[in-house]
Amino acid sequence: MQNNTITITVEGRKLNVEKGSSIERVKEGFYPNSNVIIVAAYVNNKLRELTYSITEECNISFVDLSSQDGVRIYQRSLTFLLVKAFSDVFPGETIQICHSVSKGLFFESSVKGLNENDVQNIETRMEELVKKNLPFIKHTMSTEEAKQVFKDKNRMDKYGAIKHRKKPTVSFYSFDGMDDYFYGYMVPSSGYLAMFKLEYDNEGIVLISPGITHPNSLKEHNIPQKLFTIFSEYSNWINILGVENVGNLNNIVESGKADEFIRISEALHEKKIARIADMIHSRKDKLKIILIAGPSSSGKTTFAQRLSIQLRVNGLFPVNISLDDYFVNKDSTPLDENGKPDFEALEAIDLKLFNQQLNSLINGEEVSIPTYNFLTGKREYNNRLLQLKEGQVLVIEGIHGLNPRLTQEVNEDSKFRIYISAITSMRIDRHNRIPTTDLRFIRRIVRDHSFRGCSAEETINLWPSVRRGEEKNIFPFQEQADVMFNSSLIYELGVLKTLAVPLLKEIKPDQPQYAESRRLIEFLSYFLDFKSDEIPSNSILCEFIGGSIFLK
Repeated sequence: MQNNTITITVEGRKLNVEKGSSIERVKEGFYPNSNVIIVAAYVNNKLRELTYSITEECNISFVDLSSQDGVRIYQRSLTFLLVKAFSDVFPGETIQICHSVSKGLFFESSVKGLNENDVQNIETRMEELVKKNLPFIKHTMSTEEAKQVFKDKNRMDKYGAIKHRKKPTVSFYSFDGMDDYFYGYMVPSSGYLAMFKLEYDNEGIVLISPGITHPNSLKEHNIPQKLFTIFSEYSNWINILGVENVGNLNNIVESGKADEFIRISEALHEKKIARIADMIHSRKDKLKIILIAGPSSSGKTTFAQRLSIQLRVNGLFPVNISLDDYFVNKDSTPLDENGKPDFEALEAIDLKLFNQQLNSLINGEEVSIPTYNFLTGKREYNNRLLQLKEGQVLVIEGIHGLNPRLTQEVNEDSKFRIYISAITSMRIDRHNRIPTTDLRFIRRIVRDHSFRGCSAEETINLWPSVRRGEEKNIFPFQEQADVMFNSSLIYELGVLKTLAVPLLKEIKPDQPQYAESRRLIEFLSYFLDFKSDEIPSNSILCEFIGGSIFLK
C-alpha cells in the first residue's frame, strides 16, 4: 500500500501530514486556538491560498495581517464581500473602488442620495454573509473565453484588464451566486472576515479593516481631507483624459497616441507646480521658508527644482538648506529599538540651532551654516555664510518638513508647507485598485538599481523599514501641508515596467523575496509597454529612469 504521509516543515517544525491536505487543515492543527487571523501561507517562498493542496515535502510559513500580503488578501476578500452585500441591498446599482483613505478603502456608488442608513444596511448584510461562512470558490477558464464572458456582460473594464493578458488562463471567484474577477488571492470563506467596519463619508463608503500596525483590531477612522482632495483632483484628471482603468491606458498605446498623452500628462504637472509658485508669491511679503516633505520615491528632488524655476518666473529666488547639516554629533544621535543610530528620528536634528538660525535669517542677519561630516560624525563650520537678500526664500526638503516641532520657534506666517507623494486613482478595473505604495515601490526598485547599485532583492528587503519610517515620520503630519502635490504620471507604470520586470526576474525561487517579485511582475503584466522619446528631461519620472536634466 502506498504511503500517503509526507513530511513538511511548518514555521521551523517538522510535521507529518496526509498527502493532499490543504494548508487550511495544517493551520488548524498547528494553531488550534489562535486569535491571529491567518489568511494564506508561503510554500517554498511562493504565496499560496489556504485552499492549496500539499502534495510534496515543503517549507511552510503562515501569512497573517502583520504582513502586506496578508492585508492585501484580507482587503481584497472584504471588497468582494462588500460588492456582494451592496448588490443585495441595491440590485442593479454599481459600486467601484476608488482609493485608500487613512486606514480604509473608499468606494463610490451609482446610488443617488446614498446616506448613513444605506451604509448601515450594507454593513448589516455583510455581517449576515460572514455568519453564514460561505466559500469563495475559485474557477479557471481560458483567457479567450473570459474575454467573451466580460464582453457579453458589458464589463468592458474587466475585458480591458485582460485584453492583452499573455497567460492562457484566467482565475475568477464565485461567492453566494456572484462571479467576479479579482487580481490576487482570497481567503477560503466569508467567516474569516468578521473584523471590518463601514462608514459613510464624502458621499461614499469607507471600508475599514485591520492593518499591519494593528492586525487584530480596527483603528479609529478619520479621512485626511486635504489628501482626499488630491485623490479627487487626480480622479478628475483621469476622467478628463479618459483613462479610468488600465484598459483605457492600453488603448492609448495601441492607437499610437502615447506621445500626445505624455505631453498632456506632463503639462498637468507643470500647471500645478506653477499654481503652487503663484500661491507662494501671493504671500511673498511675509513668507520666507518653504518646507517640502513626502515619502520615499515621491520625486521631491525634481519637484523642488521645478518649483524653484517657477518661483524665479515670479521674481522669487530660492536658497536651499539641507536638514542633514543640522544633525547632532553622532555620539548624541538617538538609538532605535535595535540600538543603532536613528538618523530618521526628529531628535537626530539639533532643533535649537536650526530654529535659531532660521529666525536669524528671517530677520535679515548673516549666519554661518554648518556642514555635517558623515565620515567623522560631527558638525563642522567651513565659513558657509548666508544672509537672505530681497526676494530670496529658503527651501528646506526633508522627511520632517511637515512636523510642527521642526520649526516650532519660527513664526507660522513665515512658513509654507508642501506635501508631495505619488498618488494614483486609476484602477485595474471597477473592483481592483492600483495601490499608491506599489507605484513608489517600483519607482524605487528602478532608481536604486540605476543610481545606487542596489539589486531588486536589496530594495525589497529594505522596503518594510522604509514604510515604517514613513508611517512614523511623514504620514501623521501630511494634513499640516498648505498644499499637496501629486507627483504620479498616469502613463509611468507602462514605462517603469520595461525597466523593473527584468530586475525582478533576477530573483530566483529559492530566495525569500521571490513571492514579492512575482506579485509585482504579475501586477505590471496588466500594462502594455509605454515606449516614447517624448518624456521631457525635466520630468519627475526621469529622476527614476534616468536622463534628468536636474541630476547631471
